Amino acid sequence: MRLISWNVNGIRSILSKGFFSFLRESQATVICLQEIRAYPSQVADVCWPAGWHLFWNPASRYGYAGTLLMTRQLPLLVTTGLGIAQHDNEGRVISAEFPGFYLVNVYTPNSGRKLTRLDYRIQEWTPAFLGYLLRLMKKKPIIFCGDMNVAHQKIDLARPHEHARHAGFTTEERMAFSKILAAGFLDTFRIFHTEGGNYTWWSYQKSSRARNVGWRIDYFCVSAHLRGSLCDAFIWPFIPGSDHCPVGVEIFV
Repeated sequence: MRLISWNVNGIRSILSKGFFSFLRESQATVICLQEIRAYPSQVADVCWPAGWHLFWNPASRYGYAGTLLMTRQLPLLVTTGLGIAQHDNEGRVISAEFPGFYLVNVYTPNSGRKLTRLDYRIQEWTPAFLGYLLRLMKKKPIIFCGDMNVAHQKIDLARPHEHARHAGFTTEERMAFSKILAAGFLDTFRIFHTEGGNYTWWSYQKSSRARNVGWRIDYFCVSAHLRGSLCDAFIWPFIPGSDHCPVGVEIFV
C-alpha cells in the first residue's frame, strides 16, 4: 500500500492547482489531507474521480482546520475526533480501521506565534491524543500521519538556532512528540533517511521553498510492530500547490 499525507492549506485552493492530476499520478491507496478549511457542501459541485471513498471531518469554525480521508480501499470503520468534545470541534482527527491496522489522520494544533496555545497543546491535546492512540493500539497496530506542527530534532529544520522559542520548535513541543514516539511508535522517514535538508513546510516569504529553508513537520509514524512491513518512506518536495508538500510510506499490511 502507498499511503500519502498532505496539508493542502485549503481543499478549494488545491483543487485549482492540479490536485486531480496528483491523485492519478501518486498511485496512492489512501490519501490523508489536513487543513482542508471547507465543508463538503462547499465543494458539492466537484466531480471527484471514480474509485475514491471520501470521509470528511470539517471544523465547526468556517474556513478553519479540518481533515479529509480519501481511500480506494473501503475501511471497515471510520470515526472522527478523539471522543472528547473539547478537542473535537476543529476537525483535527479522522481514523479508519483496516483489516491489519488503524490509520489516524491528524492535524495537530499550532501553538501560535506568541505561543498562546502552547499550554493547551502540551497539557491537554497531547495527553488526549496519545491516550487515544494507546486505546486503539490495544486492538491493532497503528499508522498515524499528518501535520504534527513540530520539528522534532535540529536536523528537521534549516535554522534551528534561530527558532529555539518559536512555535513548532519549543522544548515542550519536541518533548511531547518524543513522548508519543516513546509509547511504541517509529518516525518512518528517519528509518530510511538520516541526512538533513529534508523538509515538508516552507514559509511563503523570502523564496524559502526555492532556497529550501524549511521545516520537517509532517510525519508518518507506525507502531514498532509494523517495522518489518515498511518498504519506504518519502517526502515529495517537488509537488506544488501548498506551503506543505506530500509525505508518504509504502508498506505491506
